Amino acid sequence: MHRFNNRRTFVIADIHGAYKALLQCLRRAEFNYENDRLICLGDVCDGWPEVFECYAELQKIKNLELLLGNHDEMAFQWLMEGIENPGWIRQGGKATKESLLAVNDAELIGFITNAKTYYKENNKLFVHAGCIPGKSIRKHTIDELIWYRSLVSRAVEAENAGVQEGLTSFDEIYIGHTPTIRFGFEQPFRACEVWLMDTGAGWHGKLSMMNIHTKEIFQSDAVPGLYPNHPGRS
Repeated sequence: MHRFNNRRTFVIADIHGAYKALLQCLRRAEFNYENDRLICLGDVCDGWPEVFECYAELQKIKNLELLLGNHDEMAFQWLMEGIENPGWIRQGGKATKESLLAVNDAELIGFITNAKTYYKENNKLFVHAGCIPGKSIRKHTIDELIWYRSLVSRAVEAENAGVQEGLTSFDEIYIGHTPTIRFGFEQPFRACEVWLMDTGAGWHGKLSMMNIHTKEIFQSDAVPGLYPNHPGRS
């Protein structure tokens, strides 16, 4: 029997409208919606067709930290201001529009638009894309936090060169945005102090959720197989 006496903390990234994959991760981790905690690194929307269902499911989690991703920001611009970025539509925004057009839920809209740009605790940083080493996290722009991939590049290069020391003052940094499948990994992996959590659910990969203390990983099936009649972001 699963024990809920100790709250566990999980991290997940880049769900991209894959509600079925989100449910698989939560169920395979035996996630307790009242006791456990989930830190979502952004990009809940854009790609697969069940964007509304993803947001609604996250709302059920009592202890949730929801962060802003670059796709979320583009979706918010459409949702709040009617701005349609052509790049957003090409990169999965069409699915978000179709999923949210019929929604007139002020509580849900408030939930979506209150996402944080980053979250810190116990010298761990949680952010969508990364940060710039040597620059105070408080002085970063939103674009730097949700778009820039420079930290990933530096971390992977340093790891491949056998560098042991960290690139920043943080003990661990958890990011999404840059899929691990670009580097040939189907699961989250660590480079220096950086954990890459996006395992390509927005494309042809799987969705991953990890216990940040034990590093146990819970994955969905490959997402295209869960939505065989939907093109995704291709």
